[in-house]
Amino acid sequence: MKDTAKSFKRTLVTSALPYANGPVHIGHLAGVYVPADIYVRYMRMRGDDVLFIGGSDEHGVPITIRATKEGVSPQDVVDKYHTIIKDSFEEFGISFDVYSRTSNKMHHETASAFFRKLYEDGKFIEKTTEQYYDTENQQFLADRYITGTCPQCGNEKAYGDQCEACGSSLNATDLINPKSTISGNVPVLKETKHWYLPLDQYEGWLKEWILDGHKEWKSNVYGQCKSWIDAGLHPRAVTRDLDWGVKVPVEGADGKVLYVWFDAPIGYISATRELTPDWEKYWKDEETRMLHFIGKDNIVFHCIIFPAMLKAEGSYIVPENVPANEFLNLEGDKISTSRNWAVWLHEYLKEFPGKQDVLRYVLTANAPETKDNDFTWKDFQARNNNELLAVFGNFVNRTLVLTHKYFDGVIPEVGEMHPEDNAAIEELAAIPGKITYSLDHFRFREALNEMMNMARLGNKYLTDQEPWKKWKTDPERVKTIMNISLQICANLAVVAEPFLPFTAKKLAGFFNLSNLSWENAGKLLAVAGESINKPELLFEKIEDAQIDDQVNKLLKTKEENAAANVEVKPQLENITFDDFSKMDIRVGTILEAEKVAKTKKLLKLLVDTGVDKRTIVSGIAEHYAPEDIIGKQVTILINLAPRKIKGIESAGMILMAENHDGKLCFVSPTEEFSNGSGIS
Repeated sequence: MKDTAKSFKRTLVTSALPYANGPVHIGHLAGVYVPADIYVRYMRMRGDDVLFIGGSDEHGVPITIRATKEGVSPQDVVDKYHTIIKDSFEEFGISFDVYSRTSNKMHHETASAFFRKLYEDGKFIEKTTEQYYDTENQQFLADRYITGTCPQCGNEKAYGDQCEACGSSLNATDLINPKSTISGNVPVLKETKHWYLPLDQYEGWLKEWILDGHKEWKSNVYGQCKSWIDAGLHPRAVTRDLDWGVKVPVEGADGKVLYVWFDAPIGYISATRELTPDWEKYWKDEETRMLHFIGKDNIVFHCIIFPAMLKAEGSYIVPENVPANEFLNLEGDKISTSRNWAVWLHEYLKEFPGKQDVLRYVLTANAPETKDNDFTWKDFQARNNNELLAVFGNFVNRTLVLTHKYFDGVIPEVGEMHPEDNAAIEELAAIPGKITYSLDHFRFREALNEMMNMARLGNKYLTDQEPWKKWKTDPERVKTIMNISLQICANLAVVAEPFLPFTAKKLAGFFNLSNLSWENAGKLLAVAGESINKPELLFEKIEDAQIDDQVNKLLKTKEENAAANVEVKPQLENITFDDFSKMDIRVGTILEAEKVAKTKKLLKLLVDTGVDKRTIVSGIAEHYAPEDIIGKQVTILINLAPRKIKGIESAGMILMAENHDGKLCFVSPTEEFSNGSGIS
C-alpha cells in the first residue's frame, strides 16, 4: 500500500454534510465524524497544514418533506436542525475549522458560479423527458413525493427512487399504481427540460484515475467504484423541478434548482471560501491532498460524480483518498431516522454528561471499517467499565495517587534500571510508531488498540512491580518504578489526544504539560523534581440502571413504531341484516384440546356449545398450548357447514381477533355465560 502521508504540502479533509432535517446519530458519528476528527487531530499534532471542513446539507426533498410534515417552511426546518447539529458537534469535540451551511449566500454564489462555468463551457447536455406531475398542486414531483408498488417485491409503499423493503433502486416510472404523496392523486406524465452531466464521457479517465491509480483505496471503496465503472456510466441530471434550493442560473430554468447531489459537495468549496481568502490553495494546488470522509452510501457521489464535476470544471484537484466506512447498526437493527431507531447525539450528551470520550472510544473500537457493525448498550457499558475504567483510568489513578502518597506529588528520580524497566521504556517508545502507521493508513480501530496497549503496558508494569510492597524495604527501587509509570501516564496524554481529547487534556493538566506534539510521543516527558497536580478520576463506572434506561427507551420506540405501522383492513362489502341473521353464533366452553399430528398450527377441540358437544379444528396452536385453554369460554359460529381438515371433521369455527403482527386472541365474554347463549 502506497504511503502518501508526507508527499503533500497540505491536506484538506472534508466530512459528509449531514441533512439538516433531523439531529445527528451514532451511525453518522461512527461512519464519518469520529474517524475524520481523529485523523485531523493527529495531523495537527504532527504540525501539518490541515483544514477540516464540515457543514449542513440544507437542500433537497428530505428538507421539504420534513417542512410539510411539521407545517413550517424549509428555512425553519434547516435553521432548527443546523443549530442542533452544530452545537452537538461542538460539545462532542468534533474540531471543524469551519462548520457551514448550504443555505447561506456564499454557498448559493459558489454553486451558481460552478454550474454556470460548466454550462458556458458546454459540459452539460440538455434533455427533455417525461416526469410525473401533480395536476392538483401544479408541480412536478420529486422521487420522494411519489409512492407506489415496487415491481420487484410488491411493497406498496416504495418511493420513486428506492424500495426500502427490498433495497432496489428505482425510477419513478417503474412504480405500479403511482400516487402523489402531496395530494394522494394519480400523477400524470408531463414533459420537462433538464441539464445532465454526461458521466459516460469521463469513464476512461475514471478508469485510469481510480482503477489503475488508486488500488491502495479501501477494498469496499475500490470495489464499489469498479462495479459502477464496469457497468457503464450514464448521463445524470444536475437540475430538478423544485422550489427549495440553489436556483439554476440560466434563462429558461424557472422553477428549477440544482439537484442536491450536485449542489451539496460544492458546499465543501463554499465552506472553505467562507473560512479563508486563501481557499484556492486548498482546492487548486496539486500539492494539496484532499480526503473525503463519508459513509458507504456516498461512495459513488464522492468517487465518481463529484470528481467528474471537478474534472469538467478544469481547475480543481480531485480527492487523493476516500476512506469510507460501512454502516453501524443499533441493537441488531438498521439505524433509521424515520423510525426513530437511533441514539441521538444531542440526547446522549444530556443523558451522559461529561462522557464524550466514552462514546468516541466505543464507536472507534467498534468502527464499521470493513463491514457493518453493531452498537449495543451492553457493549458500551462493558468497554467503559472493563477497558477505559479498569485499564486506562485505573493505571493513571493508581500511579498519581501513589506518587502523592510516597513523594508528596513530586516526580522522583530514576535510580538503577532493571531489565523490566528497560523493556517498558522500549515498548513505550515503539507504540507511537505503530499508531502512526495505523492512522496513516486509516485503520482507526487498530490505532486505538495500540493507544490502549500503552495503557495496558503501564497497568501491567505497575501491577507486576508492586511498589506498595517494596516501599518499606527498598524506597530507591520505588522511585524508579514510579518514574517509569509516570512517563507512561504522560505519554498517554499525547497519544490519547486524537481519540480521547477531553481525557488527554485532563491528563496533561495533571502534569502541567502544554503544547504537546506528536514528536513528544514515546519520549520521557515527566521531569524529575517537578510536581504533579492532585489526581481526579478520568472515568466513572456506568451502572446497570443507566443501561436499562437506554434499552427500555429503545423498546418503547419499537412498540411505538409497531403501533404506528398498524394497517387496519378495509371494510368488506355491506351485507343485509338478513345475511347477518343467518349466522348462529353462541357461547361455548372448550372441554378438551390436543395438537393435530404432523401440523404446527392446528388444535383439535371438543367444545360444549350448549346445543351439543362437537369437534372443531382451529389454527391456534402457535398461540395457545392445549392445556392452557381447557375450560375457556369462547364464541363459536355453530352453523358453519362441516368440513374435513387433516381427516378430522370440523363442525364450526372459533371466533378470534387478529392483531397487526398476526397474534390471535379469543373473542370471549367478559363474565361467565351459559353455554349456548346467543350472540346478537
